[in-house]
Amino acid sequence: MVAVTGLIALFVVAHDGAWRVSRGAVTIAHEGGHALVALVTGRTLNGIRLHSDTSGVTLSTGRPSGPGMVATAAAGYIAPSLLGLAAALVLVSGHVTVVLVASLVFLLGMLIAVRNAYGAVSIVVTGALVAAAVWLAPVGIQAAFAYTEAWFLLLGGVRPVWELARRRRQGRAQWSDADQLGRLTPVGATFWVLLFGLVAVGALVLAVGLLIPSLG
Repeated sequence: MVAVTGLIALFVVAHDGAWRVSRGAVTIAHEGGHALVALVTGRTLNGIRLHSDTSGVTLSTGRPSGPGMVATAAAGYIAPSLLGLAAALVLVSGHVTVVLVASLVFLLGMLIAVRNAYGAVSIVVTGALVAAAVWLAPVGIQAAFAYTEAWFLLLGGVRPVWELARRRRQGRAQWSDADQLGRLTPVGATFWVLLFGLVAVGALVLAVGLLIPSLG
């Protein structure tokens, strides 16, 4: 099951058509990362918007520079990978339901913060799928759903970084998180893209080390 769910997630992330449909789930994690770190660093969260083109924006107020702003801007691209790694850690300890319930709590927080109709519908639909797995599916289906979710977040955390790097080479990412961080910090945007990629790939490698031995 671990291998099959990993292959399913890999197909969804690698296939352009499937990715266009599913990428919104990664955007939810991305914007949730911005929102959570904004709150933790003492910024005021004004709201989240999710769009039909799978883009999103998280608005917060506070100091326009400094560690809190830098941490908030940096959190988005690494959030899916770190959430996927956290899910893998919980799964190898045998707590499948914890992963699903934690996902529901995360989505509820997002629903409270979202400020547009499309975003609300996206979160409700995603939450309904997770809720159905928790309350209606047998244990085996719950486990398959949770492993697929973990793999999807891990693999889905890598592709957006690659897409960001490609857009920057084409000069189409002047307002990306990396470019904003490049203006906020003494290091350039390229450094941040490389850091995002290192975290995404590193989380995936660590998770593979955790999950693949469970095949035995």
